[in-house]
Amino acid sequence: MTLLRDEELTAAFDHAARGYDALVAANPGYHAQLRRSARRLGLPRRGEGLRVLDLGCGTGASTAALARVLPGARVVAVDASAGMLARAAAKPWPDRVTFVRAAAEELTGAGVEGPFDAVFAAYLFRNVSDPDAVLTTVRDLLVPGGRLGVHEYTLGGRRADRAVWTLVCRGIVQPAATVLGDGELYRHLWRSVVEFDTAGRFAGRLRAHGFDAVRVLPLPGWHTGITHTFVGRRPRTGNGAEG
Repeated sequence: MTLLRDEELTAAFDHAARGYDALVAANPGYHAQLRRSARRLGLPRRGEGLRVLDLGCGTGASTAALARVLPGARVVAVDASAGMLARAAAKPWPDRVTFVRAAAEELTGAGVEGPFDAVFAAYLFRNVSDPDAVLTTVRDLLVPGGRLGVHEYTLGGRRADRAVWTLVCRGIVQPAATVLGDGELYRHLWRSVVEFDTAGRFAGRLRAHGFDAVRVLPLPGWHTGITHTFVGRRPRTGNGAEG
């Protein structure tokens, strides 16, 4: 199969929204790993007085991680899928959390404007058509010195990493998703990871698009070598972009 993109991918997420939380619940450590990545942003004062963009919030798992780790921050949660966003917005949230429907490539048109003290993106970049353009947009939305945190399936480069990922997808995730009628989306999930950047290459992509102090941090458990946290910073002077 070819990768799903743009409207096709959004429609697939709309359809999958009803069963998405159930599949997530079957993923050991899913929510704890998101909280770990949110803490790795290293924001001060538990986020007091800060503004954070949750880019690609889905049904709100990443939003919940940010709200728990940064109880003082104002969080703007964005997703392109109306179905996923409706599931997220229907959950109980403090007043400091708001939701906006927008594609990552079209934030300004949807009224999502900076500056933000931090941007958090979970499971987003391998799903956008132009990750480089989105990284440029994200950098420009950040205050000087603002931080980017990316929580993403990015293989470490060993044969074992791909083998474990394939085993999990084909042996557990895809059969369950097929029962729910969402097999196409989760076949896309497997392929989107094996065709996306390795962890090292994605770190290089961040540096090439103007982020400094870039760190690549592994996650424990079965996620090791498969899921990583990336943390970077917009430089305090200039835009940092090469070229």
